[in-house]
Amino acid sequence: MKYIDEFRDGAIAQKIARRLAEEARLDRNYSFMEFCGGHTHAISRYGVAELLPANVRMVHGPGCPVCVLPIGRIDMAIKLALERGVILCTYGDTMRVPASNSLSLMRAKARGADIRMVYSAADALTIARQNPEREVVFFAIGFETTTPPTALVIRNAQREDIHNFSVLCCHVLTPAAITHILESPEVAQFGTVPLDGFVGPAHVSIVIGSLPYEQFALSYRKPVVIAGFEPLDVMQAVLMLVRQVNEGRAEVENEFTRAVDRHGNLSAQALMDDVFEHRPSFEWRGLGEVPDSAVKIRPAYERFDAEARFELAYKPVADNKACECGAILRGVKKPADCKIFGTVCTPENPVGSCMVSSEGACAAHYSYGRFRDIAVVAA
Repeated sequence: MKYIDEFRDGAIAQKIARRLAEEARLDRNYSFMEFCGGHTHAISRYGVAELLPANVRMVHGPGCPVCVLPIGRIDMAIKLALERGVILCTYGDTMRVPASNSLSLMRAKARGADIRMVYSAADALTIARQNPEREVVFFAIGFETTTPPTALVIRNAQREDIHNFSVLCCHVLTPAAITHILESPEVAQFGTVPLDGFVGPAHVSIVIGSLPYEQFALSYRKPVVIAGFEPLDVMQAVLMLVRQVNEGRAEVENEFTRAVDRHGNLSAQALMDDVFEHRPSFEWRGLGEVPDSAVKIRPAYERFDAEARFELAYKPVADNKACECGAILRGVKKPADCKIFGTVCTPENPVGSCMVSSEGACAAHYSYGRFRDIAVVAA
């Protein structure tokens, strides 16, 4: 298939659904977690869940970098903008993530902070070139997908000897989070959910390849199928997972062969290794401290590290007590299980991070799934 509409073909979806109905064993249940919010969005938008057998359940995972960004990190960015007078640049979704004291980057901007939405890390570096008298900080978030562009602008800033640019680095790593979901002590706080396998992220895997998941599948005996973000990609991946479970296999398979290979983008990986090193631990919203799950700027590039440049100290902040994002990010609860979902917490007024980005589980369910829940309650 060559065109996007071919991956949304309803007739093919029905064929895969029939094959799933034939191959899913009636004497067992299947639970698969889609780690990435792009898959959650596709499942909700295209009604994939309704095409799956009743005993095949999709469990929403951490979703997107915006969803797992802890309040304390946003507080650091707001402090830089309001108290230190920097020009703070960041991606659009980050602007609305709730922080402490009823603030967000958007509300801090309304108070007079110079906070600018950019489409890329390169945009932030351009702003630094245009404002040599001002300190410019790029608030960098994202999985491995957006990490290489951040590394590139840091290296370019060093080569150009730009003195007024730095990065508040909040890039996180996918494989460590998958492991954490299965074995972390915090699981007891939220309860557990049985997981038989994972739908591996698409864009992340373009960068890192399928190789990093192989040790995970071997050690935890959980199959992983890397899938694209279109509905037929997801359905084919679920079929591949069902087959692995039925056959007692726990391997890494690649449905997204049109973009992902085993080794990934080696040039991007080399760039990341040059500029970044692993953090011993990093807090993820909803997951707590996750060992070896994020990167920081290497000493060779330390003058571009905003944490060191402005002597910032990280302070963890608890989520809103009414918010169930922690349990939702772990797949223990669904968006509709949260008492404030769709009432107090909406995309226009998000209380929890899962409602901010369109890829968040709550935002996706609000847009495409909440009316189904109403119908069930009414019945």
